[in-house]
Amino acid sequence: MLSNYLKTSLRNLRRNKTYATINILGLALGMACGLLIFMLVKYHLSFDDFHADSDRIYRIVTEQHRDVISYTPGVPSPLGKAFRADYDFAEKVARIASEEDMTITVKDGDKIELFKEEGGVAIVESEYFDIFNFPLVLGNMKTALVEPNTAIITERLAKKYFGDQNPINKTFQFGDKIDAKITGILKDFPKNTDQKTEIFVSYPTLKQYNEWLAGDDAWGGITSGMRCYVRLRPQVAVAQVEKVFPAYVTKYRPTSTNVHHYKLQPLDDVHFNADYGGPMSKRNLWVLSFIGIFLIVTACVNFINLATAQALNRAKEVGMRKVLGSLRGQLFWQFIAQTAVITILALLLAVVLTVVVLPYVNIWFSSEVSFNILNDWQLLLFIPALVLLVTFLAGSYPGLILAGFQPVVALKGKLSQQHIGGFNTRRALIVTQFALSQALVIGMIVIAKQMSFSVNSDLGFDKDAVVTVPIAADYQKGKTMQGELEQLAGVESVTMCFATPASNNSNWNTTPYYDNDPKEQEFRVSVKAADANYLETFGLELVAGRNVFPSDSAREMIVNEAFARKLNLKAPEELLGKTLVVSNGDNKGLIVGVVKDFHDLSFHEEINPIAIFTNPGLYNTYAIKLNAADLTTTMAAIEKAWKESHPGQLYSYEFLDDDIASFYETEALMLKLIQTFSALALFIGCLGLYGLVSFMAAQKTKEIGIRKVLGSSIAQILWIFGKEFGRLILIAFVIAAPLAWWLMRNWLADFEFQAKFGAGVFIWALLGTFFVAFATVSYQAVRAALMNPVTSLRSE
Repeated sequence: MLSNYLKTSLRNLRRNKTYATINILGLALGMACGLLIFMLVKYHLSFDDFHADSDRIYRIVTEQHRDVISYTPGVPSPLGKAFRADYDFAEKVARIASEEDMTITVKDGDKIELFKEEGGVAIVESEYFDIFNFPLVLGNMKTALVEPNTAIITERLAKKYFGDQNPINKTFQFGDKIDAKITGILKDFPKNTDQKTEIFVSYPTLKQYNEWLAGDDAWGGITSGMRCYVRLRPQVAVAQVEKVFPAYVTKYRPTSTNVHHYKLQPLDDVHFNADYGGPMSKRNLWVLSFIGIFLIVTACVNFINLATAQALNRAKEVGMRKVLGSLRGQLFWQFIAQTAVITILALLLAVVLTVVVLPYVNIWFSSEVSFNILNDWQLLLFIPALVLLVTFLAGSYPGLILAGFQPVVALKGKLSQQHIGGFNTRRALIVTQFALSQALVIGMIVIAKQMSFSVNSDLGFDKDAVVTVPIAADYQKGKTMQGELEQLAGVESVTMCFATPASNNSNWNTTPYYDNDPKEQEFRVSVKAADANYLETFGLELVAGRNVFPSDSAREMIVNEAFARKLNLKAPEELLGKTLVVSNGDNKGLIVGVVKDFHDLSFHEEINPIAIFTNPGLYNTYAIKLNAADLTTTMAAIEKAWKESHPGQLYSYEFLDDDIASFYETEALMLKLIQTFSALALFIGCLGLYGLVSFMAAQKTKEIGIRKVLGSSIAQILWIFGKEFGRLILIAFVIAAPLAWWLMRNWLADFEFQAKFGAGVFIWALLGTFFVAFATVSYQAVRAALMNPVTSLRSE
């Protein structure tokens, strides 16, 4: 019986090659997207799930309650030590202080090599490796991180730094020339972990690197790089632990208006919680999953449409089989077998497409997903489940239609559209298909407009042709280097600063004291320590007062209009001459100027109060305004001058507009995905349209011939096809528009500053869909309209 089903199925596919090709291609595209999205979602859901007792591992995080609530994964550095000493809720407690993008110096005799490590260096308590499953392949974890200036690194870095030599007892330098001796080698980390640092230095070394951070009284500030992890004892509840945290705020920060709320964040939330820097929100995974399901359903809708349309051509076959004794169930399973053959062929093509496209998906998502069906039991189960789902989803309805034909009616050729579900069924399927496609297209247009608005709007400062390079010397040498850079052809201005006006890398917020008030303000201020060239380099506009005078200390301050608004002042001039203190009293000066507001963060955030002041001890970056006429020559000159001034150090640079663009990496990724999936959805839908128009043209051959004999023009013949599908696309748009509007309003709610959207967004989406649909149906429609009416009338 099964052999007969397969033979019949293959025979029908060979007889209807166009039908088979369209179905196989449509299903293959939908299934390939389903496979890719399944692997991507599974990859992200697996992050850090390989640690023992992962359900009891938590990170202590901080909610900072000022005038607004902000979130940071960091905690005051003494918190972990105090918690360990005061309570026995946790089996293990570990603090880790990390800094990214550090230069590592490796010496081998007279040979010196420099390496830029994006993951940077982590100064860590050894209990960290009791909590997390990152095993050593060389060394003893009990002793490896006990002594100061000892370190463990991964196998990958050991190979990178020392080749085939034994890395144990080798040394390297980091930070301000701090030496570290390698006492252990870690097994390379798995792909699915958020632990990106591969260099771990013993915690006693922190005192050399940052004496303040290493102190037991450093409760006054938080850096996001200072984190604390705990593994709770069995039966200890999260609420029980969080209940004791307010005592630390009362004891160590009793007068601060920046009220800390310490929370326990589960390990399985770290990868997904954007508030604390999670790289992939679960909302995005839900969106991806929905799109994958939608594309598979779209391909199945195509199949159903084409299969029911083709059913009339198989009427006599079905009638003959019923006369010869075939049962309804046998006919149904015969069609399911044919669908299974098409689905399996589509799966083979989908696998090929998946393998080809996967490297590009990994680049887009910065992921390391691999297609290895033999070693992935979840994928091994998903693929046959997908085949079964598609087979029955696509094949059941057409199979029931075919099996339900009355043999006498079928053999007499009296079957009509009503016998195969009628046009209304296929109309409903086409409307559903194009409604979802148009919703994607509208979403794509909205995201693209918001991205363009975010990147190209006036940010309140000049971001074009500004490059940043590191200051790698003390202030006096750095000042000399600044003078050399200013003399280069193509350089318009140079400022030494802590951070550019808007930066995705260096953001320092602190609570200010204003006008000699002993009580700190309830809002935070963003610190932009910089020399007197800062305003000129970035084109910042003064609305009151003057620029700061050149100085080697913080004597004068410049603030922005947002600072005045936070104080409820009527005019910026009211700030002039007032005293401002930031950074726990380390920086104090008179406010001498107020600049026009500029965006210091992404368009997701409101504009923060800003404090600009001179303090050479905080400068770490040269910001260089270039003449855009000859950037290549100027950049080469900057690199040459920097290397001559800093021999033996690693040169790096970044353009400010690239740094600002990194604010919107997630949105840029979503735009690429929506563009891709919108194109795929429309393409799959158009495959179905093409097949239906082909069938419609064949069914209306005699009608078209009669109409032409009676004088109908080609345009009138084309209208027969156009009005049917045009009406359906218009109905689909009426459904898609409010759905897309609701979804996009929710998406835009994450932006404080939004682009303006009018009816044009929806009109362009509708016109675009009409154009694609017209291009799809026009070939077959024109071909039918141009057919010789004599030939048309003889065809039946």
